[in-house]
Amino acid sequence: MIQFLLAAPRSGSGKTTMTCALLMALKRRGYTPCAFKSGPDYIDPMFHRAVLGVESHNLDLFFSPPETVRALYAKGASGHGAAVCEGAMGFYDGLGGVSDKASAWHLADTLGLPVLLVVEPKGQSLTLAAELRGLDGFRTPSHLAGILLNNCTARMHALLAPMLEAETGLPVLGFLPKLPEAVIGSRHLGLYTAAEVEDLQKKLAALAAAAEEQIDWPRLLALCEKEPPALSGQAETPPARVRIAVAQDEAFCFTYAETLEALRDAGAEPVFFSPLRDASLPEKVGGLYLPGGYPELYAQALSENKTMRASIRQAVNAGLPTAAECGGFLYLGQSLEDTEGKSWPMAGVLPGAGVRAGRLVRFGYAILTAKRDSMLFRAGETLPVHEFHHWDSTENGDAFTAAKANGRQWACGFANAHLYAGFPHLYWAGTPLPKRFAAAAEHYIKETS
Repeated sequence: MIQFLLAAPRSGSGKTTMTCALLMALKRRGYTPCAFKSGPDYIDPMFHRAVLGVESHNLDLFFSPPETVRALYAKGASGHGAAVCEGAMGFYDGLGGVSDKASAWHLADTLGLPVLLVVEPKGQSLTLAAELRGLDGFRTPSHLAGILLNNCTARMHALLAPMLEAETGLPVLGFLPKLPEAVIGSRHLGLYTAAEVEDLQKKLAALAAAAEEQIDWPRLLALCEKEPPALSGQAETPPARVRIAVAQDEAFCFTYAETLEALRDAGAEPVFFSPLRDASLPEKVGGLYLPGGYPELYAQALSENKTMRASIRQAVNAGLPTAAECGGFLYLGQSLEDTEGKSWPMAGVLPGAGVRAGRLVRFGYAILTAKRDSMLFRAGETLPVHEFHHWDSTENGDAFTAAKANGRQWACGFANAHLYAGFPHLYWAGTPLPKRFAAAAEHYIKETS
């Protein structure tokens, strides 16, 4: 089985571009590849899915212990001929920016994967070799197996490759040229989502064609051939005992594939709906999951769908078990400011208005501690979480304490016997949360039927 992790010395080196190019080329070669993303990012996996037509999974060593990450990787890779992991940030950049914990290197070390380093040779030549040697020697083992040059001309590749191989001992496995026709734009939370990119399949085809032509496939495949990961005994997904409404559209698109799989394993069937376009919640549901996304970009449309807002407000106020993260939390508030500064009425379940902060707010990993018992949490329980938002609320709640590794703490979140709502994104896989949510949904159906 072909297995490798793509990493880079720094953000902006083109990891996602290279990942999509290689995934598309592997797909064309008949390897039926699957993809993974190191860290909590929602957006890059959307591009993996656009290439492959199957789910891409997040693997995060802050959210999950090594044994859970290995199990998730083995489960996701099962039945595929190739598995490609995309790293995050710089190769060794992990928790708090001062640790290698939860870094791309940490993931490669945990899974025993060879690493292909994506390097953009801009303004460097021999100095690049020194940088690469430093990366290779910084941790033992480094797992570095090869170099891929990005945004590189054929002439520059011909000049650099022999030198880099001689100076670093690492094979240069090819390059991707500058492809203006395949550029994907960015905004405040990173790349545009895959669904928003015009002519995405044409861009992906251009990347794949360049990869087919410029990558040394015999060497790459030989370096990355490994035994498939051992799949521990996996119980079959049980029959669904309850339906849970899951918001899924342009405004609510930040959902981990593993969260939905964990809910199914707990006996819950996700039923997708659109707060933008549907008139009301799906029928006969015992729970509601409102994930994060970009509600601020669709505040007017969400507000003007009055029947949906009323449907959700009535259901949550009547005790429908509900989990709302980040964008979903903003939607449950009284109002939400759009990108132009205009405020629009929202579902009105929770106090507080969503307002644009103009900067990242409480960004990064944190540990969430529950102050009291609720639907998803028990008093004193802790859970690793992640925040990534440029909007804030005038009422963030006080059901939890969130704490960063640097000691910074703040109160956040609303929670009771049928609700979790707050800015922190939860990673449900490998936790008690899916079973508790499914149990609450089942109880609600029995009580109301």
